[in-house]
Amino acid sequence: MKNQELTLLYVFDAIMTEGSITRAAERLSMTQPAVSNTLSRMRQVWNDPLFIKKGRNIEPTSYALSLWNQVRGPMYELSNAVEATHFEPAESKREFRIAITDAILELIWQPLVCELEKRAPGIDLHAVPYTAETAFGHLREAHVDLAIGLLTEHDHSLRSIWLFDSGYTLAMREDHPLAGHPISVEDFMAARHLLVSMSGEAAGFVDMALMRKGLKRRVAVTVNHFPAVPKLLRTSNMIAAIPEIATNDAGFHDGIWMTDLPVEVDPTSLYLIWHTRHDRDPGVVWMRELVERVTKERWATCMGPSKTGHRKPALLAGNG
Repeated sequence: MKNQELTLLYVFDAIMTEGSITRAAERLSMTQPAVSNTLSRMRQVWNDPLFIKKGRNIEPTSYALSLWNQVRGPMYELSNAVEATHFEPAESKREFRIAITDAILELIWQPLVCELEKRAPGIDLHAVPYTAETAFGHLREAHVDLAIGLLTEHDHSLRSIWLFDSGYTLAMREDHPLAGHPISVEDFMAARHLLVSMSGEAAGFVDMALMRKGLKRRVAVTVNHFPAVPKLLRTSNMIAAIPEIATNDAGFHDGIWMTDLPVEVDPTSLYLIWHTRHDRDPGVVWMRELVERVTKERWATCMGPSKTGHRKPALLAGNG
């Protein structure tokens, strides 16, 4: 391969990864006109428009998608082979993107940012919304460096580290008619339920557990992020089965009563996940070790040693 063709592929890979000529230029430390000129050269050499402007965004052509599927793996391997094997956090100006849910962000983001300010002030950290439907595609397409959540897909392209298991608790307003005493299955089934669903589906792990007993609850309201839950509970007669991790939000500390669920629900296992292309990337290795340590420390502090327990089998799908 000629050096010029390799340069074209390097810029092409950056545009495909970033989905933007401007962001690709920033990634490559090039000017935007220089990247645009290189794109013009690509179009001549490969005889294809490669990217079509759509509003403020650009979309790859079918040829560009086919080409990227063939070259992105070797491009990452080549980059890893020639990159320095040493990473200096205090000197780095790197950006890291992590796919993360709002509940986990509430748990770890503040201590993680404090660690970076002390040890790596030049590093930029960006949170990307996590859903089971998008997170693994974002990892494979290099839109994020790490993801924290349920391990819903297993293949040779992904690596993971178990972080902790989160059980469930039942929450309601402190003057709710059911508050202050153990909740029976009958009371639980008769109540109106609030569910946090990232997918929009009105069913989750609790419903799977109920289904195994031949039961079905009424999910009256769904929301797609946990911070909305306390206010809705304080102003209604709804109850909500909430993962323990979400109850660290300050909103659950005022006017909310929590107790055990009357049905057994397996805890959900949370993992730190990355793509195999980053196995030898010293920057990503450093960041994932930092995230793993901070997450486990925060979970142990919030839940106490009696609830950190041992590893449970991974759950593969669903919501609370």
